[in-house]
Amino acid sequence: MRGSRPAWRRGRPRSRKRKQAYTGGEVLLGVVVIVWLVSALMDWLAAHPWVLPLALVTAGAGAFFRFRLRVLEGLQRQAQVQAVRYPMDRLDQLEHRQFEHAIRDLMLRDGCPDAVQVGGAGDNGADVKATDPFGRRWVIQCKHRRAGLAGAAVGTPDLQVLNGTGRPVHKGDVIVLVTNGRFTKPAADFAKSQRLHLVDRHTLAAWAGGSRPLWELLRAVPPPRRPTSLS
Repeated sequence: MRGSRPAWRRGRPRSRKRKQAYTGGEVLLGVVVIVWLVSALMDWLAAHPWVLPLALVTAGAGAFFRFRLRVLEGLQRQAQVQAVRYPMDRLDQLEHRQFEHAIRDLMLRDGCPDAVQVGGAGDNGADVKATDPFGRRWVIQCKHRRAGLAGAAVGTPDLQVLNGTGRPVHKGDVIVLVTNGRFTKPAADFAKSQRLHLVDRHTLAAWAGGSRPLWELLRAVPPPRRPTSLS
């Protein structure tokens, strides 16, 4: 008959309605179960009034002890950082990457919580970066000499690389080259003319083996970027 619809099409709306009815019934049943459970719980709590205060006290005590544990762990980590010391013979025995990590740890000790070791391929002359408590950005290049003072002196070419990237690329305020060895006279002259800071073996020994921050051991460090309780 023209205009009649196939049987499978005529049956589809009825199946959809049946499915919707099932879904609605399941939702209603779920609501009823939840209401019954809540009601039963309230009745049980009413019959046992001591349970709720006990649960609150237990939860509060647990939160207090977790907070106290986090505080103690934080104080322990802070004490470990502040206790960082490196004798020069230990620094001499390090590999170059380990030397970079030691310099990073010293900056952490000095109060630079964001100190990070970044040396590696494509580091653009920076091995360690940090922000001191006065808001100054430090960019540090490390040159490790296994032979210490007897090793090759750090020369001008290394400083030229650092000078070319320290401020323009890394946005540093204090640009430093640190070594457990020594610098050539031309390197020292170049550093002075370009406002670069050199940390030779003598200065490194005072810094790594003591408790004074590096900015107290260097001359002509830029002024603080922002006032702090330390300024």
